[in-house]
This record gives sequence, structure tokens and C-alpha cells, in this order.
Amino acid sequence: MQDTPLLRDDTAGIATLTLNAPGSLNALSTAMLAALADQISALAADHRIRVVILRAEGRAFCAGHDLRELQAARAAPDQGAAAFADLFTRCAAVMQALVALPQPVIAEVQGIAAAAGCQLVASCDLVVASDQARFGVNGVNIGLFCSTPMVALTRKVPPAIAFEMLTTGAFLDATRAREVGLVNHVTPPADLSARTRALAETVAGKLGAAVKIGKSAFYDQIGLPLDQAYVRTGRVMVENLLWRDTDEGIRAFLEKRPPDWETAQG
Repeated sequence: MQDTPLLRDDTAGIATLTLNAPGSLNALSTAMLAALADQISALAADHRIRVVILRAEGRAFCAGHDLRELQAARAAPDQGAAAFADLFTRCAAVMQALVALPQPVIAEVQGIAAAAGCQLVASCDLVVASDQARFGVNGVNIGLFCSTPMVALTRKVPPAIAFEMLTTGAFLDATRAREVGLVNHVTPPADLSARTRALAETVAGKLGAAVKIGKSAFYDQIGLPLDQAYVRTGRVMVENLLWRDTDEGIRAFLEKRPPDWETAQG
């Protein structure tokens, strides 16, 4: 494991988080989960940041949970039950924090995303993948059904696709992952960072407050009945329309000029 499992770089309103433990295939170790939790919390309070990119060093994006840590926990009198429960609670908190993060999160996937690593990808809002990337919830291959990764996966891909992945342990290549809705864009490896950055810059160029309120409403309405979803999003539209910057955006559009937003960084 590297001394610093997670790196952060901020440029022009875009924060890049880099999983920095290539020796363990960027496994979600105790240290990695703690670092992710800390940075996500910091980003949520950082109004300068409009978009987050999540990427990784090495040949794998993330291989999932650290199996050596899991096995070491078995030495406890309870055979690891308390440690396992704590791990999955902390991992679930990180995944939920990504969804709750005000800023959109783009996963930049260069290699394998396996088990909880696939869960991490599915917990991001947008995904740009190398055409060499692969995605799987393959715990069943070692006798461990990927029950927690299943939560994020089934909210991104059709149930039949998810169930086949979960029960066979088979991986999807990047093209197939795009076809089923897990990935937004597939690109050659040499273009991956540039393609991800271009997407991030496009999103960052919008009114930040509108993107943030929209992301929150997007996830809120998904789980609601149709009538309640329209009530919830109608209220959001009213709130959004009453902003000074939205008024300015509409005026600028009608007058065929760039908007003069006061809170473009917000």
C-alpha cells in the first residue's frame, strides 16, 4: 500500500481524486475507505468545486474489498463478524456519500472494476471508460455473493443483466457496459483522461447551483411513485426559477448573449 492511498488535485473548479494503491489493485482497504470518506466530506463543503473526477493509478481501477484484511479479521473470537459488519457499514456510507455529494462525480475507468470496485463505479453519476476496462461483480467465484455491490449495480443496469453478472461472476467489457447503461462513454486508453476532462469541463461550465439542486432532485425522484415524483420536482423547478441567476440565464437566452451569472462557481 502506498503511504497516501488517495490523492486530490483541484484545477479550475474540478477536483480529481486518484486511488493511489496500485500494488493492491486499489482495493477498498480500511485506509482507502477512510481516505475516501474524508475527501467526500471535504468536497461536500467546498463551494469552489463544481465537478469531481474519480480515477485510479495502475492497471486496475479497483479490485474490490481487501481480501487479506478480510481474512485477517477471522482471527477474532467472533471469527470476524463484527469487523465484517463494520466494513460493510463504512463502505455503504462512502457509496451513499458519493450519491449525496452536491457535485456530479465522473468515474474515469482505465482497467478492471471488480466487486466493490464495480459498486464504486456504479455509485458515480457518470462513467467514462477505456475500451480496455472491464466490469464485474465476481465475488461468487470465490464463494461470496456480491450482495452489497448489487445495491448500486441494480440501480444502474437492468435486473436481468445484474443478476447474470452476480450469479456467473462474468465481466462485461466496456462496450457492453455502455449498452446496458453502466458506462456513458467508451474511448481508447490514450484519450481517456482528455475525454473525461472534457465531460467534466462541460458540466462545470453550467450554473453550479442548478446542477447541484438538479442532482439532488434526480436521486430523490427515482424512488418515488410517479405522482409524488412530479410534486417533488415541480417544487424544485419553482425554487430554481426564482433564483436571480436563472432569471438572468433565461433573459440572456432570449437576448442571444452569454449569461452574466453571479454564482457560476456555486
